[in-house]
Amino acid sequence: MEMVNVSGLKNNPTAALRLAQKDLVVVMNRDQPNALLMGVSAGGLLDGKGVKPALATALFRDGHLSLGRAAALAAMDVGQFASHVSRLGIAVVRLSESEAHNDMDTLEQWLASS
Repeated sequence: MEMVNVSGLKNNPTAALRLAQKDLVVVMNRDQPNALLMGVSAGGLLDGKGVKPALATALFRDGHLSLGRAAALAAMDVGQFASHVSRLGIAVVRLSESEAHNDMDTLEQWLASS
């Protein structure tokens, strides 16, 4: 097990991440444990069946990954991943009402000019 303090993590996060790829890292804040870092590759956490698609789905749903990056993480093409999240009730395209109206106006203008 390795240990870094909060200031060391702030000053050099790359070193802590390198350590986490090899072993569990405890992040200390003053004299108290504050967090644990664990490298997902070292622990084989992403090797289980369905783990990568589930992680990609959660990260996409929460807005942390784009559709393309989530699809790559899930080892699916974009179309497959879009179908996958749609089946789960997760919107593939997120637009505000005004953005949707603008898109509809643009589509109507384009159709009228065709």
